[in-house]
Amino acid sequence: MKLTLRQMEIFLNVVASGHLTNVAKEMNLSQSAISMSIKELENILGRPVFDRINKKLVLNEVGRAFHKEIDPIFKKLSDIEYEFQNSENKGMIRVGASTTIVDYLMPSIICSYMSAYPDVKITLKEGNTKEISDMIKNGEIDVGFVEGFVSGSDIIKERVGVDELIVVTSQEELAKPCYIDELAEKRWVLREEGSGTREVFLNYIKEKVDSLNIFFELGHTESIKSILLNRECLTCISKISVENELREKKLYAVPVKNFECKRDFLMIYHKDKYHSTLFEKFIFFSKKLMLQMLENDKAPLTLKKK
Repeated sequence: MKLTLRQMEIFLNVVASGHLTNVAKEMNLSQSAISMSIKELENILGRPVFDRINKKLVLNEVGRAFHKEIDPIFKKLSDIEYEFQNSENKGMIRVGASTTIVDYLMPSIICSYMSAYPDVKITLKEGNTKEISDMIKNGEIDVGFVEGFVSGSDIIKERVGVDELIVVTSQEELAKPCYIDELAEKRWVLREEGSGTREVFLNYIKEKVDSLNIFFELGHTESIKSILLNRECLTCISKISVENELREKKLYAVPVKNFECKRDFLMIYHKDKYHSTLFEKFIFFSKKLMLQMLENDKAPLTLKKK
């Protein structure tokens, strides 16, 4: 497209005024600049749009047709520009979160936020910690929420809460006090490579367990829970992901001695990310609500608009 918005603006102003001198004064431009812009516009269209009558520019039949098409488009663009310049609560935020956070924290956070700001659209992508980190590095999302370890000097990390990992099973007879190395030969089902849950757990037990009998690896927490309910096996999983099953005694927490495996929930974004007011509001509320959910055992949340 060769036409510029500036050329359209000058054209519309000349149509309204009819005199280059008046337009030049209103737009703080020279008369020659206005004249040159009109000539360039006519060269692009390949035909004159004005008749020069009595030192006044009057639309000809081509100009009238062009004006009819251009005027509503330019007004719409002007309205959009004004709206975004004067609205801090409209736009789209691209969010990514690792599996545990997507399943058990983000839905409440996003719904609360969008209830307060209905003109904000939020897209949510799921992945493991490594995948979310890569999305941040590649500019595919604006902000990510992950657990586990995040590397890279180009990623800003902020701690937004603490999660506890526990060992669970569906076999009540396995839920007896013991040390972690006593469970090493049992069958374990864990998350896939790249998962923050897996990485934190294996790193925590590496000095206590020579090898772990991992018989199954899955990419989703709910899939692991399904396997647990139908197999005699163990896993290490976020406590918030099995609260209902523990309460209903479908799963049992194994009281492992000297086992306090905790991890930080992190909010991450690229160091070069532009912090718009919309972005700042979203991360402020997300951090606030996530901390509230973790501290209050996922109590219902309300969000006050600011």
